[in-house]
Parts: sequence; structure tokens; C-alpha cells
Amino acid sequence: MTKRLFYFLGMLMLVVLLAACGDTDSESNAASSADEGTSEESNSNEEGESSNTEIDKLSIGFVPSRDPDEIVTATEPLKGLLTEELATLGYDINEVDITVGTNYEAVGEALSAGTSDIGLIPGGTYVLYDDGAEVILTSTRAGLNNDSDDAKDWNDNKPTEPTDVQAISYRALIIAGPSEKGQELADKVNNGEELTFEDVNSASWSVMSSSSPAGYIYPALWLQENFDQTITDLDSIVQADSYGSSFARLAQGQIDVLVTYADARRDFVDTWTDDYGRSESIWDETNVIGVTPAIYNDTISVSKNSDIMDDDLKAAIQKAFINISETEEGKEVIAIYNHEGYQEAVDSDYDNERAAQQIVQDLGSK
Repeated sequence: MTKRLFYFLGMLMLVVLLAACGDTDSESNAASSADEGTSEESNSNEEGESSNTEIDKLSIGFVPSRDPDEIVTATEPLKGLLTEELATLGYDINEVDITVGTNYEAVGEALSAGTSDIGLIPGGTYVLYDDGAEVILTSTRAGLNNDSDDAKDWNDNKPTEPTDVQAISYRALIIAGPSEKGQELADKVNNGEELTFEDVNSASWSVMSSSSPAGYIYPALWLQENFDQTITDLDSIVQADSYGSSFARLAQGQIDVLVTYADARRDFVDTWTDDYGRSESIWDETNVIGVTPAIYNDTISVSKNSDIMDDDLKAAIQKAFINISETEEGKEVIAIYNHEGYQEAVDSDYDNERAAQQIVQDLGSK
């Protein structure tokens, strides 16, 4: 009887212990399943929802300071670079649209109208359209080994070469070409003789549109400061649609003088002989006959009338372009404009440009 009782009690305890273990395992499995479900739900929320602001299209306008097809090709990688950078800064861009304006004014007008969100434009174009555009960045680029006010110094120290120092301003040059008249003017400058207005007026000139700092505004100031005349007082003027077409005319002797940014000849060294058919180097066949005061560098400006533009997006665009300019691929893209980097800018940086514009307007109204 006693053995049976002990056997019964032992079996009862075993059943109780097994039941307890089973309940514990069930609770543990249930808790584990609940945790996994919560984790999956959390991951689903993270993957299914983005905290970024979505933008359908971001449009960028470039001025035609180089051949438009060349600009479009060179800036194609910018679409991906800008999309990637802005994604890390809180914006998902579905499309980046890049266009080259038919002239400088077309890009300024697009910014004012809000049909372009961003514009890479010179300071002169910016101040003409600052009612509808806002500057956010100024470009920086390598300074040059020549920065003299004296044209002869530029000719004595050819070719023009970059330095390691980043600059936020540049010069415009009045350059004489290989035509008989162009060489006549260059010889006079290189012999230390001063040009007269009769000298420069006897030449045919190529200029850019009236909002181009290097291609119009500052050369007009040079004429005013040296001869009390302006571009509109010249007898023979051709307005070019790009610096490329201006250099082509100079090479072919269709014009005697052109106006351009200080390092432009570096951009046309190969083109001068390969495409324009010249047998001598551009440095041998062209000479500087005039140097303008320093010009503040190009801007990246945004539209005040864009439907998508606000302070947060402006800050993101600033950061994105600065970051892009610090990468090798980004440097290749912005090199089309001879930009090497960017720094934040404010509207007052271009007050001197406004003064220059006012002088040109006053001269034009005479």
C-alpha cells in the first residue's frame, strides 16, 4: 500500500511539472511571436514611409557662355549627383531638368517667371533679375598668374595659367585677333603706346548680350573710363550668342576684337587650331589690348516665384552644390563654367555689380 501511494504521488508530481513547463514554453513562444510581429510592423513602416519631401521636377537653367550642346553634355551627370545629394538632405527629386537659355536674359526671365527653379547666371544677369531671383551661392575658381591692370603685362606673360589660390572675382579682357587691324592694335599696346578711341573704333567688335559682365558690362565701363565712350558708340559691333562663336569669328578674321573673361583663351586652345583652322597657337595670334576692373564671380540663384522653393529647399540646394563641388565627378561637371567650388552668398555681395549696371544704363540713355 505504501509503495503504491509513493508511486501515485510521484506520477502526479511529474504530470504537474510537465504541465508547468508546457505553459512556460507557450508563453515564451507567444512572446517571441509578438516581438517578431512588432519588429516586422516597425520595419514595414520604415520601408513604406519616407520622411523626405517629394518633388516632381527640379528645373535648372544655364546661360550659354559655352556651346549649348557642350553644356548639356557636360552637365548630364549633375542630374544624378543632385538627386543623390538632395535625398540625403530631405528631398526626393523625381526629375532634374537641365536647359540652356537662348541668351543670358532668357535664363533670368525663366527664374523671374518661376519656370526655372535654379539658374547658374553671372552677377550682371542676377542684378537685372533680382526682383524674381535670389542669389544663394558664389562660385570660386583658380586665380590666374596674371591680374594686372596693364594689357601689356598679359601679353608679356603668355600663356595665362591658373594658380592654386581660389578667387571669387575675375577680369574681363579686350582681345585683338589675327586680322590686320587686330595686329595693328596689339602692336601699339605692346610698344607701350596708348590707344585712342579712334583706334578702337576703327576695329570691328564682337560682344555678348547686355547683361553679360565680361561680355558687355565691364568692357563698356573700360571704354567709358578710358575714352568717355561706351559700346553703343562703336561703329561696328556684332552680338554673339556664345563665346565660342565669338572666337570663331575672331579666328576667321570676321571681327578684329572680342571681349571675354580672362581665362577664356585656355578653353579654346585646341579649338583654335583643330576646329577654327588656324596654324598658329591662340597665344601667338591673339593679344590683350584692354583689362577691366575685377568682376565678382558667377552665381547660383533660385527663383523667388517657383512653386516649390522655400527656405528649407534653398538651404538644401546650397549644401548639395557645395558637397558636389568637393567630389571628383562634381568638379568635372562644374568645370564647364570654370567653377571649382562654391561659397554661400548674400544679395549685398553684388552691390558693386548694381553700380556697374547703373553706369551702363546711364551711358546707354545718353
